[in-house]
Amino acid sequence: MFDDNHCSEQTLPLKLDSGLPSILIRKEKYESAGLVRAEIDSQFNLTDREFRAGDELVVLGPLPSDEMIGPLTEYLESKNLSYFDDFFELSGNWPDWLTIHVSG
Repeated sequence: MFDDNHCSEQTLPLKLDSGLPSILIRKEKYESAGLVRAEIDSQFNLTDREFRAGDELVVLGPLPSDEMIGPLTEYLESKNLSYFDDFFELSGNWPDWLTIHVSG
């Protein structure tokens, strides 16, 4: 059960913004790793707009810059999450006229 008081839970699908990267995490893996929004915020200074949860996914992003991908990836891997199987990043490199929605 997702019980993070500082996260806006939304019905899927979640919209991703173009131009900036986002990291998508399988919600069940987020929960089983014991991740909490407050810890992620304290390390990466995310805003409410940059942390969203749906039925099956947690989205970190749009991130302010590509430089955040490496540190966030290292952080998630330090929590025993596997890149690609449990989380991955989308670069945001698609045109503004294309809208992308994601769901688990």
